[in-house]
Amino acid sequence: MPSPTLKPFGLVLRAVDFAEKAHRGQPRRDKDKSPYIHHPIAAANILANEGGIDDPVVLAAALLHDTIEDTSATFEELAGLFGEKVASIVLEVTDDKDLPKEERKRLQVVHAAGKSREAKLVKLADKTANLRDIVDLPPSDWSLDRRRKYFDWAKEVIDEIRGTNARLEAAFDAAYARKPTA
Repeated sequence: MPSPTLKPFGLVLRAVDFAEKAHRGQPRRDKDKSPYIHHPIAAANILANEGGIDDPVVLAAALLHDTIEDTSATFEELAGLFGEKVASIVLEVTDDKDLPKEERKRLQVVHAAGKSREAKLVKLADKTANLRDIVDLPPSDWSLDRRRKYFDWAKEVIDEIRGTNARLEAAFDAAYARKPTA
């Protein structure tokens, strides 16, 4: 359990600090190799400012959503620093990197509807941020076909969790409408 004196704003700031350190040195796939931390911050920003989400547990989970999957952070470490609820949400949105990529993608679609509401919120923000990045800062080694396929797959995932948050779904739909054509 996190410190009983940790206030909601403190939880979110601790999550930003932890995520920044965990992702330090990891670049995004765009041509400029932007710092990875931009992505979880974008996801939390989408939740708060477009989805109207003010739950510090959900915002902290959004900031930490890729730490178990893409860094050396563990569930136990997150639970100790941020509480069981935050760590559980992060674990829900974490892919099993031992599986082949296509299987991980398939499982995201299959399991999306069964996630907690909090995990669905994080997933909506994550996919929206990814679509925006693919348009605005496309991965340098992704073909047009690969970018378009990512858009369609992301929509399959989100279609499984419709009814979670209308504002976030509208933000996703607006991002999807920008699907690359050239």
